Amino acid sequence: MTNTTTTVKTNHRSIVSLKLPTPVPALIAYAQQIVKAMTGNAAFPTPVPALTAVTTATDDLQSAQTVARTRVQGAVITRNEKKTALVVLLEQLKGYIQTTADANIENAASIIASSGMGVRKPVVRAPRVFGAQSGALSGTAKLFAAPAGHRASYEWQYSTDGGKTWVPASVTLQAKTTIVGLTPGATVQFRYRPVTKTGEGDWSQTVVLIVK
Repeated sequence: MTNTTTTVKTNHRSIVSLKLPTPVPALIAYAQQIVKAMTGNAAFPTPVPALTAVTTATDDLQSAQTVARTRVQGAVITRNEKKTALVVLLEQLKGYIQTTADANIENAASIIASSGMGVRKPVVRAPRVFGAQSGALSGTAKLFAAPAGHRASYEWQYSTDGGKTWVPASVTLQAKTTIVGLTPGATVQFRYRPVTKTGEGDWSQTVVLIVK
């Protein structure tokens, strides 16, 4: 049996992961770690917000945390406000780090790691595959492709003259079909495209099969 497949490679973007601790002391230490890692770091020449602002917010939270431990009325509310203010600055800093990393895709992961923040591991999906194989019966070909999503349909075409002309096959609601009536021994090209709610996709790369 002759099988032919093509795969489409994808590049994964490195994403900044801001793992904010819940306990206030741990959050303070985390913010201090980030400031230390980014201070003098050539990858981040002009942090936004400024690292001095993050340091000030961290110091403010630390002072408010100390007062909150004395159980003075209103101190916990103040401490929580200072915590929120620091978190907002860290979220903004995360955006700056992401923008910086996006500008240097090849080194993005190491750039993010050097900031003191984490790198989120991308979800690795199987590459999109389009293939053809001889069917159980002579003169048939089985085609299969990667699903394009919910409620997608699939248009299929084949060519027996090297791609000069294309013959449409029946549209399917599944990412597979069987082409019948082909000439045994013939070299046939196949292609497909998905149709989703956003419209028609591009035609795929072609796969070639010698019909059994």
